[in-house]
Amino acid sequence: MVTQPQIHGDVDDRFGRVADVFRDNFTSRGEVGAAVTVYVRGRKVVDLYGGVADTRTGRPWSAHTPVVVFSCTKGILAICAYLLAQQGRLDLDAPVTRYWPEFGQHGKADIPVRWLLTHQAGLPAVDRSLTLDEVLAWDPVIKAIEAQAPLWKPGTAHGYHSMTYGWLVGEVIHRITGQLPGAFFADTVAGPLGLHTWLGLPAAESDTVAWGLAPPPDPDPFVDPVAERGITMGGAFAFPADADGLVSFNDDAIRAAGVPGAGAVSTAEGLARLYAACVSELHRGPLLTAASVDDAVVVRARGQQRHGPPDTGQRWGTGFLLHSPPARPLLGERSFGHDGAGGNLAFADAEHQVGFGYVVNQMRGMGDERANLLTAAVRACLND
Repeated sequence: MVTQPQIHGDVDDRFGRVADVFRDNFTSRGEVGAAVTVYVRGRKVVDLYGGVADTRTGRPWSAHTPVVVFSCTKGILAICAYLLAQQGRLDLDAPVTRYWPEFGQHGKADIPVRWLLTHQAGLPAVDRSLTLDEVLAWDPVIKAIEAQAPLWKPGTAHGYHSMTYGWLVGEVIHRITGQLPGAFFADTVAGPLGLHTWLGLPAAESDTVAWGLAPPPDPDPFVDPVAERGITMGGAFAFPADADGLVSFNDDAIRAAGVPGAGAVSTAEGLARLYAACVSELHRGPLLTAASVDDAVVVRARGQQRHGPPDTGQRWGTGFLLHSPPARPLLGERSFGHDGAGGNLAFADAEHQVGFGYVVNQMRGMGDERANLLTAAVRACLND
């Protein structure tokens, strides 16, 4: 007999299909703890949560349970970059060296900022071996990037910059604002919007975070030495888990450091509200201008990656994952956002003025359909 999960929260009658899928994720797809929130035209129409936040103690998932959202962090940094561009402080097509002169060493002088965001800079991994303490200290990673040559001619190919994306884009933000990206995001976006979303988790919030559970072993793992080095920063991280199954981002020090490509901590509501604010009148008008959204949804990279797994059809804009069926279908050609390791997903859709956030603690691997099925249910409800 299958135990029915305890699902809490609210859902508009029009979006009942989303609740059905959310419940089915627990009964049929191994969900342990999760939340999903959807805004449409500035109004919250789905706000559901359920399951267990911490399997060690049995602590239930609450309305305010956050979780490490891994690469959903990249979308947060992209939003920050677009805000700086709107303020006239950043030109996405200017050389990185305009803002970060030391970056230009070893054949990097002509790389534009945009290529940092489109995974075309040829810097998916650092050559230098770094300790975890060095990685969390920020400056050692920046110095390593400055001293490195690209692994391919920049602009000629793309390859997912799984961790280095965060320091590349984050240091540009740092040079312009004088703040590390987590502080800039907190002051400029999260604070004004009232988000339970952090890039650098406050100590007071540590006990509220869901405990991450490692994905099951992949029977046919993709292995590439550069990609592996990029994900683990040369061994500084056990990603996603160590030999005992411990997800390294459960570590308080890692969550507090605000690892800029993968370390954001958020509720589903925080991510959905963030993206809703980008495209609707949720808070003093849309956060992103129409011109920024038009630029964000332009496909800048697609097809086979350097040092990546076989092409699954993913399409990349400037800092964002775009509508990419069959691997990651969103709502359509005006959607932009990012997914995160293990199943997390957050995005906006400008056509429908949607903000979507889904967070989990049970990580999954290839073939995970939980987020895609929720997105399909939102799409169906909007089209009814």
